[in-house]
Amino acid sequence: MSSPGYRPTPAAASQLNLRGAVDLSSLRRPPAPPQSPPPATGTGQTADGQQSGGPSLRVDATESNFQDLVQLSGQIPVLFVLWSTYAVESSGVLDAAQRVVESYGGRLVLAAADVDSFPQLAQAFQVQAVPTAVAVIKGQPVPLFQGPADDAQIRGLVDELLQVAAANGVTGSIGDASQAGDGEPAPLPPLHQAAIDAIEAGDYAGAAAAYKQALLEQPADSDAKAGLAQVELMSRLEKLSAPEAESLRELAAREPDNLEAQLGVADLDVSGGHIEDGFNRIIAFIGRNFGPERETARVRLLELFEVVGTTDERVAKARQGLARVLF
Repeated sequence: MSSPGYRPTPAAASQLNLRGAVDLSSLRRPPAPPQSPPPATGTGQTADGQQSGGPSLRVDATESNFQDLVQLSGQIPVLFVLWSTYAVESSGVLDAAQRVVESYGGRLVLAAADVDSFPQLAQAFQVQAVPTAVAVIKGQPVPLFQGPADDAQIRGLVDELLQVAAANGVTGSIGDASQAGDGEPAPLPPLHQAAIDAIEAGDYAGAAAAYKQALLEQPADSDAKAGLAQVELMSRLEKLSAPEAESLRELAAREPDNLEAQLGVADLDVSGGHIEDGFNRIIAFIGRNFGPERETARVRLLELFEVVGTTDERVAKARQGLARVLF
């Protein structure tokens, strides 16, 4: 395999709605040998080879544990780095990826896939060159980059990746994941479980209805409020094809006071990890406009605050900007 220069592919929530783009189901997991450890558990090891004493944040991906790792991606993002001994950049990329992953305190794990030993992994991700990095969130692939990459480049992509994960309800940590088999998890409230089941089935309208009913019964239910904002964002993005998204961006550039265009591009920005761009776009619209459209934009901005997380520092900054244009 050849080894091109660094080519990032920005993570986007719309990619998570693709079906069949990469056939992750092509690898059927055979029975795991008894000595195989479960993914992302055990004693951690730092990039310099020292034992950290915590859960391992780097796993060697194989055909046997691949489906386990895909399943794990429903709780935390899994960053696959596909590498080969024949690609000289592989070692540096793996080391850089491990340093970055470990700096996030268990919010994602690194899966190192040796494509020489396990060529089916390369086939599953349709890899054309190594090293290649592909994240998986809720079983769906998010291409990140090909070729060499340093810590700063990887960190920038991981920041975007975690925002995509949050927008899709994947906000766990390795501690949560490693304890998943230690006992029965606390059951979700019935309406929350109904919403999760609907999301799993791709029924965003059903999930929204469940969250709305939860809010009718408990108006202070912050989890339902955040969940509703997330599924409504996912529903809007699902309806946009890539050409339509590009046309929407062009329309928004031509018509800065076109409400639907500005809100649509803000959705794309937030889902792709460009949080401040999305917030600032709506705030600028509010500052230029009055009447019903201004209120519609304000309500959408508050919904996007819920998607990102109301305690996020970027939300706090955007609230200040909103206050300045409103008052």
